[in-house]
Amino acid sequence: MKMWKIYALLTTAMAIWGFNLPLLKYMVTYVDPVTMTSFRILLAAVSVFIILQAFKLMRLPTKNEWKFIILGSLLNVVCHHYFLNMGIARTTGSNAGLILGTGPVLTVILVSLIMRNYPTKMQWIGFLLGLIGVSSVILAGGGLGGLALGDIFVFLAILTQVLSFLIIAKAAKTIDPRLLTAYMMLIGSPILFIISLIQEPGEIHAFATVPPLFWLAFFASGIIGTAVGHMLYNYSVGKVGPSKAAIFINFNTMFSLLGSALFLGEIITSRHLIGLIFIITGVILGSGAAEDLWKKRKMRSEN
Repeated sequence: MKMWKIYALLTTAMAIWGFNLPLLKYMVTYVDPVTMTSFRILLAAVSVFIILQAFKLMRLPTKNEWKFIILGSLLNVVCHHYFLNMGIARTTGSNAGLILGTGPVLTVILVSLIMRNYPTKMQWIGFLLGLIGVSSVILAGGGLGGLALGDIFVFLAILTQVLSFLIIAKAAKTIDPRLLTAYMMLIGSPILFIISLIQEPGEIHAFATVPPLFWLAFFASGIIGTAVGHMLYNYSVGKVGPSKAAIFINFNTMFSLLGSALFLGEIITSRHLIGLIFIITGVILGSGAAEDLWKKRKMRSEN
């Protein structure tokens, strides 16, 4: 697949995740986070399996692949979604957005330390510009409050997700990341449900009292926000590696901002727009797209 198509898939995944954040914020006002998440991930798992069956991509994993599936499930599904939903319920959207925006830089650092895969100077500039852009957008929305338990949960969510990207990139050598996603969700959802029974006993009954709009958000979040979004992103990680894929996480903040303006009536200011310019520039540089374009032009001029 051509690189621009992978970049398009990553941008689509970020749009899906960005618009999914307001849905999560809405749903946790009716059902406690772990209980809601366990059923949402189960819905996503079933959806991914149906999609893969339609494309005839279904198969049983090998013994070695099960190791990656179990480890990836614990990091990418159980820990990431547990900490993210616990954090969203306990901190502001601004704080959560800024902390999630550290994902690309955190990914680069871990990839450099663990996989010995060092980014170029141009990519480092892109990562930093993206972080500046994310910070500008969040601070324009009211600034940061004091460090709270919710902030720590959100940081743990992005840390465990970044670690899972390394597992997915390694597993992608033998198993399709989309199939990997399906099995990880299938294993992770019952684990989250067991945790919910301990942490939120009896909360399952809350589903009986939610309004009809909740179910619309639930199915949209589970099928599109989680199933399709994770399929696209994990597939892209397997193609371009965790560092290049992670820089697109900065778009998450941009689409979350647009979603908040559309659905929640929040106002976009000039400071937001300046931040978005930094984000877009950071993604272009950090993903390596600018360097690839420059090399192609140089080769054409030499020929």
